[in-house]
Amino acid sequence: MRKTNAPDFHIPVMGIGFTIDTPTKVAQYGISSVISLVDDKLMEKLRAFYSKNLEIPYKEISEKVEDFRAKRITAYLDLMNDIVSTKYNEMKKSLLEKSDEIEKYLDMLPDYSEIKQKFYEFSNSGKINDFKTWLIEHLPKGNIDVNIMTKLDKENYKRGEKLPSEYNDAHAALRGFANSKLHSTIILSAGMNPRLYSYIEKFSDFYPDESGVIHKKIAIKVSDYRSALIQGKFFAKKGLWVSEYRIESGLNCGGHAFATNGYLMGVILEEFKNNRQNLQNELHEIYIKALSDKGLSIPKEPVETRITAQGGVGTSEEHKFLIDYYGLDSVGWGTPFLLVPEIVNMDKKTEKILKDAKEKDVYLSNMSPLGVPFNTIKNNTKDIQKFQMIEQGVYGSPCSNRYLTFNTEHTDKPICTASRAYQKKCIESLNKQELSQEEFDKAVAKLTEKSCICVGLGTSALLSKDINPGKEGDGVSVCPSPTIGHFSETYSLNSMVKHIYGKLNLISTQDRPNMFVKELSMYVDYLKNSLDDIQNPLNERQMKKWVEFRNNLNQGIEYYKGLFSSAKNKFADKGNKILKDLEKWENDLRNIKFPEFK
Repeated sequence: MRKTNAPDFHIPVMGIGFTIDTPTKVAQYGISSVISLVDDKLMEKLRAFYSKNLEIPYKEISEKVEDFRAKRITAYLDLMNDIVSTKYNEMKKSLLEKSDEIEKYLDMLPDYSEIKQKFYEFSNSGKINDFKTWLIEHLPKGNIDVNIMTKLDKENYKRGEKLPSEYNDAHAALRGFANSKLHSTIILSAGMNPRLYSYIEKFSDFYPDESGVIHKKIAIKVSDYRSALIQGKFFAKKGLWVSEYRIESGLNCGGHAFATNGYLMGVILEEFKNNRQNLQNELHEIYIKALSDKGLSIPKEPVETRITAQGGVGTSEEHKFLIDYYGLDSVGWGTPFLLVPEIVNMDKKTEKILKDAKEKDVYLSNMSPLGVPFNTIKNNTKDIQKFQMIEQGVYGSPCSNRYLTFNTEHTDKPICTASRAYQKKCIESLNKQELSQEEFDKAVAKLTEKSCICVGLGTSALLSKDINPGKEGDGVSVCPSPTIGHFSETYSLNSMVKHIYGKLNLISTQDRPNMFVKELSMYVDYLKNSLDDIQNPLNERQMKKWVEFRNNLNQGIEYYKGLFSSAKNKFADKGNKILKDLEKWENDLRNIKFPEFK
């Protein structure tokens, strides 16, 4: 039987603003959650908001202040830390003084929780006061973890002069976290950024102290085992330890989707399961040598390596299977929590869109200026406003935040492909070309699909707190996974936690596919759509790529057939349905036609 003090689920980063203060609402219950470090402007607005509400002295950090981005992030994270500490201490006090508070707390825990087991042990011996004393000493506190998308490392300028790389956006965000009071984890996502990774060496909190404790830990989102090993070695050679490998589904996730080469999530998890100890041993040897070479403290005990996963999970059966079969330390529950208004920032219009959504309303779009496929939902208010402006002949958005300025097609300095400046220049260029109306409309549609997500993904945090979003407007971009189509109400935190642990069922539909099957279906569609978009005959390199993609999917299907044939009893009456669904998608994959090969 599993025993743990802390919950074995976490709340991943969602958008920019949806989870930007979630730790203050869940950490006292032992639940870890993740704050995005993209938008320092939003953090500064929220720091002013909380300071006023909590009657805390506030001094603005304006853009005129040297290193303002890093300082804003540090100040905001320190505030979050203080609020969480206060709420955690208040909870300890209430658990000591009010018996009904203990009952409420225990009600949210799974039966295998060590805390629950201890409660039964002390209760049966009539020593409930001893249990209270034990609980206060062992009460877990959730982490205030942070996320940096490593690709968002825009260069910055001052008075027309480019600043050194440590003032790049991701570098400054890292420095903001490193200088904060937090003892938590930074999650690095969106691929490897060697310059950013090397910058971590400059901060002592990422190294073990004299007692072997690492106060600021590193986690990386990875798409496969090979990536984990490569990135883990990169850090280990610098005396830096990756404490967590966070595996996310390539397509069955919210927001940016980084498709693998047809490798399915179950196959990837199996490889981690089989090689976990090898990964630990190989990297630990490199790590210890690097610490020794630097003359730093060497931990007496092996350093922890956590393996976690997220992307598309929606039932207690799936959660339990991921933990039990693959030996995961935690499972990320993202999209369902978008309908838990007490812990995420959600405006009423977007909340209704999410409640009414069906699976088919979530689609893999090209709206992100990063050029990475992006899971979003039809008729989000940011897109509606964008289409209204297009009808008036106005293309693109004002670019006030400038977090996604990477394109130099028409300008010397990078600009964003969703910006008004960029799209205006593109429209002018199209007008000069001799295009048919159909060709022109198609080019404009592709251009204007780009959306200002660096504003849209944060606005809900302002609207939910009645803060005026200002000139950026009140349009909200939202980025759920298809799982949202199977939840149709808003829920309390208590109810969602009970759903995770199988004490309640909040799924509102009868036809929800297993998370692995859903990901497979998305990969089959992705392959079909990718091949349909190819205009010219495939060359040898392209043909090899897509044949390998298809072969990897077929291998994944065979893996799932074996897995679910032996484990179908773990999914109640759905085990046979999973096998039938696999057969259906295997046939669909078989029927995909490849373009002509030259």
